[in-house]
Amino acid sequence: MNNKAIVIGGSAGSFKIVMQIISLLPKDFNIPIFICLHRLRSARKGFTETLKVKSSIKIVEPNDNEIIEPNKIYVAPANYHMYIIDGKIRLSVEEEINHSRPSIDVTFYSAAEYYKENLLGIILSGANNDGANGFLKIKENGGKTIAQLPSDCEISVMPLSCIENKSADKILTINDIIKNIIIFISLNI
Repeated sequence: MNNKAIVIGGSAGSFKIVMQIISLLPKDFNIPIFICLHRLRSARKGFTETLKVKSSIKIVEPNDNEIIEPNKIYVAPANYHMYIIDGKIRLSVEEEINHSRPSIDVTFYSAAEYYKENLLGIILSGANNDGANGFLKIKENGGKTIAQLPSDCEISVMPLSCIENKSADKILTINDIIKNIIIFISLNI
């Protein structure tokens, strides 16, 4: 298994963007992608199913202790924190972080610890600063970070939080984010 990964976080205004990203991914890539989006706790059905419509890639809401596989997209389940630890996904119902469960910070931070310089982190539209500390951890561990251009966001608080704490390596439009993802993936095929 390749030791690289992509982690994407977002909230209000990011679901449509994630659908666009996954619809343009190449079919065969040799890395896992982790997606942590804020959503209603009650939205247990339909979220991942809607993403699957736009993708030919396997998309799952993982189970606790699931072994991470390449060429698969893992979506944090509603009302669970998603950790990446020792090649597995761990789910938790610990307290909310930044008023959120799943917390983007939790997913980013644990992915940064596991993948270190082999991680590409992306922060999208959202209405609070969840993800900013985890984004900084990705950068500190040598990973690459991309924030959505605030003027392209439905709600720009999340990317602005990452820009303000100087954790964004690049600030890009969605089209340029997609190009960077495809470049990152192509380096691993």
